[in-house]
Amino acid sequence: MFDRAKAIDEAFIAALETGTLPAVGVAPDMSDAMLADVLDTQIMNRHLDLMARRTKGQTFYSIGSSGHDGTLALALASRNSDMAFLHYRDAAFCIQRRKAVTGSTPLYDMILSFAASSDDPVSGGRHKVLGGLDIMTPPQTSTIASHLPKAVGAAHSLCLGQGDMPSDSVILCTFGDASSNHSTAQGAINAAAWAAYQGSPMPLVFVCEDNDIGISVRTPKGWIAANYSRRPGLHYIACDGTDIADAMRGAKAAVNYARARRRPVFLHMKTVRLMGHAGADIEAKYTSLPDIETREAGDPLLKTAAHVVKSGIMSTKDMLGAYHAMRARIDRVAADVFTRPKLETAEAIMAPIADGVHKPMPDLPSKDALASIGLNRDGRQIPLNKMLNKTLAEVMLTYDKAFVFGEDVARKGGVYGVTLDLLKTFGAKRVQDTLLDEQTILGMAIGAAQNGFLPIPEIQFLAYLHNAEDQIRGEAATLSFFSNGQFTNPMVIRIAGLGYQRGFGGHFHNDNSVTVLRDIPGLIVACPSGADDARKMLREVTRLAHVERRVCVFLEPIALYGTTDIHDGDKAWTGTYVPPHDDEVIKFGEVGQYGEGTELAILTYGNGYYLSRQADKDLGMKTRIIDIRWLAPLPMNAILQAVKLCKHILIVDECRRSGSLSEEIMAQLIEHGITAPMARVTGHDSFIPLGNAAYAVMPSVDDIKAAAEALCGT
Repeated sequence: MFDRAKAIDEAFIAALETGTLPAVGVAPDMSDAMLADVLDTQIMNRHLDLMARRTKGQTFYSIGSSGHDGTLALALASRNSDMAFLHYRDAAFCIQRRKAVTGSTPLYDMILSFAASSDDPVSGGRHKVLGGLDIMTPPQTSTIASHLPKAVGAAHSLCLGQGDMPSDSVILCTFGDASSNHSTAQGAINAAAWAAYQGSPMPLVFVCEDNDIGISVRTPKGWIAANYSRRPGLHYIACDGTDIADAMRGAKAAVNYARARRRPVFLHMKTVRLMGHAGADIEAKYTSLPDIETREAGDPLLKTAAHVVKSGIMSTKDMLGAYHAMRARIDRVAADVFTRPKLETAEAIMAPIADGVHKPMPDLPSKDALASIGLNRDGRQIPLNKMLNKTLAEVMLTYDKAFVFGEDVARKGGVYGVTLDLLKTFGAKRVQDTLLDEQTILGMAIGAAQNGFLPIPEIQFLAYLHNAEDQIRGEAATLSFFSNGQFTNPMVIRIAGLGYQRGFGGHFHNDNSVTVLRDIPGLIVACPSGADDARKMLREVTRLAHVERRVCVFLEPIALYGTTDIHDGDKAWTGTYVPPHDDEVIKFGEVGQYGEGTELAILTYGNGYYLSRQADKDLGMKTRIIDIRWLAPLPMNAILQAVKLCKHILIVDECRRSGSLSEEIMAQLIEHGITAPMARVTGHDSFIPLGNAAYAVMPSVDDIKAAAEALCGT
């Protein structure tokens, strides 16, 4: 009763031996050769699932694809150049697509992935993944709808100009019926329909593989059709994915509609889940045996076999021989694969996180070109927000695939004017307002980046990131890792954040926690404190994104946007725009330093650097104030070099005391043998309240002075 894999295997063999196959209609759009090929793919898919269940310990992560075999119809109905973002049960799709690639070995490659061998051509042994560069399918792991926003972004990017994909491409995105309830799915589908409703191109096929259950929780009967069949801007098509003939009808209709109309389609494909949710799942714990057996009777492989027999392509005896031959073939290949190497060292595992150089730098724009959009070296002293505005214009002139988007960034120019007039200069395809959804904004960035664009999305406030941070953590930052560097999604995510903002406060607009960004492997987090650094660092993160294909966060201190003075009237916190030909460069990992004193080193960043500069005037000791600039990964080599001669070290960290940069900095200083007395000034472990109360939970100039004097004994 419990070994349903064995029961399904035996039931198919018995059906062929007795000739008791289900009744099927005709397959008018499928040639004999296509039907035979489909049968071969589905048999391969079935035996891969069976093999995974009898080789536990040598294969891993045995979520099977049996019952979802009908998704191979999408592979046949689309082009191999149509990018696909897949549900984790779509091995049949990958097998079918890879068959069309000259010289490919789909069976061998699949088992390499199942076995987590370092020879796996997709992930290099980092995970069992479905995908590959050769089939334009970025690898996914156990996605629960988190891939839908980037599918929307990829589809949107097809109307931005010439990307890497053919302009008449269609994007495919598959997911389960349970996943359709996730907020990420709801947001993505809404965003696609929202775009189509107002006439924006969105050539995207959403495919809901409806097997009526999510792990152990049933989907209400009729829920998917009721929820999606009448959505404005979304064309609905239904098909039976357990019958390859109807699956082909639905897949062709959906792909052709999206390609011809450039509008989104919701393809509701009925499927059946066989063998439970995953290898460790015992379905009988939550489903009755009659219900399990009823589901198994709808096995797509039985219906495909019936089509093949009805068409006279093969007899049941020949089909049985092919079925047993595939089992033996897979066992032979698996025996070889199980001897293949595995990843063994941390260095090998982490290699794709820092991708290295992939693209050359574009030529810098000429001074005449810069002058044509108002970028002159005119000597005017300007604050941080205006310097960012000028540098963004320069970046967009330098990188022709760069585009800026987010909430209110186009017509309004952003809440703080950072994107002011960019729409007028570069046009609506390169400067775009989005709907109010951070998941969609970041997903749009990921998808567009995979089509060759250089996205510069804006998250309006740091606190707004938190409802969408998985788009960075689970999608953007993992892509290079799980594809062994074959796929990348470079971007520069601009975020207005940190505290001290006057007149518009509360924790939602004064968020002083960056911890969530600092523990994402491979993510670069840069934080300029002043106008001159902002100009140089924005150029550097854009270079890192374009050349090294990195995912970068550019954290902009809101409170310093319009700041001009350190002390009244000195204009010391402004800068002058300098064209890149004449400017100094701040490279990734370089810290800033003010002063050469050795009595006290103050390590800080952002607002902390500004406050430390204010405090320095009254300290009465020889100091050096070090602007860390790069919050992740921390530039420890540069920090160690900067503090090594100093007698005392004070860390000024405007973020919360727990989980802050200061904890890691202090630990690393000690681990590297620094013995100078140390202390830290941090924010409290509190959300930031409204009004003047905000300043009670964040470091102040007086706090810095008091800590410095106590540390140095003055």
